Amino acid sequence: MATDVHGPLTSRSAIRVEGLTRSFDGRKVIDDLHLDVVPGEFVALLGRSGCGKSTLLRILAGLDRDIEGTVLVPRRKAVAFQSPRLMPWKKVWRNVLLGLPGKPERSVARQALEEVGLGHRSDAWPKTLSGGEAQRASLARALVREPDLLLLDEPFGALDALTRIKAQRLVGELWQRRGCAVLLVTHDVEEAVLLADRVLVMDDGVIAHEHRVDLDRPRDITDPRFAALRAALLERLGVDSARRSDLNQAPLF
Repeated sequence: MATDVHGPLTSRSAIRVEGLTRSFDGRKVIDDLHLDVVPGEFVALLGRSGCGKSTLLRILAGLDRDIEGTVLVPRRKAVAFQSPRLMPWKKVWRNVLLGLPGKPERSVARQALEEVGLGHRSDAWPKTLSGGEAQRASLARALVREPDLLLLDEPFGALDALTRIKAQRLVGELWQRRGCAVLLVTHDVEEAVLLADRVLVMDDGVIAHEHRVDLDRPRDITDPRFAALRAALLERLGVDSARRSDLNQAPLF
């Protein structure tokens, strides 16, 4: 067993995974998986529920180490989950600083909150935040770590449609401004095409398909090329054409 979840990495890689296997009760959820992500690249990972997407992200985040294979990621990485996971007894700015080494100043949190448009809620209690605000606080907590790799596990899944669109736009802007690599796990094909440089499809514990998104930014969902790529990915995911017309813009799985 060769396992390394903290690098070192060459300047040409933000993620390098070789022969990764993860089993639960004898069943391989990830089976000899290989993955490379370059610095600054935005990669979206699609797949049906239970295919191993979130397990892979947890491994990359260093939260699951019971693996076989080699996993190399930057030391400076951060993760945001679908649930914001804010501590209700700490004000928003203190939540942003959770886990940082030393005694960071409040100004560090405020700067990150300003970047996600939440500076005015710095002194708020988490229970007073809307769903979108809580998710932005979670993003601020990730960004304050100055990550070279940002891992996003369905961060917009619990948001209403309008708030999700705003959150997607914010993440795209933050990625372009920060220049870090991003791996987004999502069920939403349209979201993947909207944000990513490259879309991967996971199936049977491996990366079964990948498609580069060669569309100009900002992307237009009414562009026929956007629709064609979305349709191709839906087909790859096993969604037939009759059902595609019913799905519209909703998340898939």
